[in-house]
Amino acid sequence: MEATILEALKYPIGKTNIPSTISTTHISEWIKVLEEFPKELNDLVIRLTDEQLATPYRPGGWTVRQVIHHLADSHHNSYTRFKWALTEEKPIIKAYYEDRWAELSDSKSAPILLSLHSLTALHAKWVYFLKGLSFNELQYVFIHPDGNEEVTLAENIGIYAWHSMHHYAHIEGLKNRMGW
Repeated sequence: MEATILEALKYPIGKTNIPSTISTTHISEWIKVLEEFPKELNDLVIRLTDEQLATPYRPGGWTVRQVIHHLADSHHNSYTRFKWALTEEKPIIKAYYEDRWAELSDSKSAPILLSLHSLTALHAKWVYFLKGLSFNELQYVFIHPDGNEEVTLAENIGIYAWHSMHHYAHIEGLKNRMGW
């Protein structure tokens, strides 16, 4: 497959691009994405068959089922990182091997409703939590062990709004290409 086509399938909405100055408008828009995402994802995937859920969204990529379970795993990890950043001084977060998690039995075969329900509950709590943070609290940081990069909570809201839309676009693009 041509490299530019594969890149477009990997990054259908482009790579994450968080502005250097994050406004309250950015924060509000990103929180709105997080608030609406579980319902939008549910509506996108709820009628898919087991065969469709077993289809990779791109050559060499995860299946739709793995993407859905990855979203729940990743967003739970992110929520915990917010709590760490607000209760510890510049914590070094625990990274995890997403690719290995995607190969575990729950990611490969569990019913998607488990992760869809998990995302619904998590995002409701997460959004409630995020709406209560002050501007000062949004400047708290955690340190990602890859490169010791400091990430502010404001940036992380944008990263996870992007992450939601990124994986939604993977599934939506596959459905469109397959005529589902």
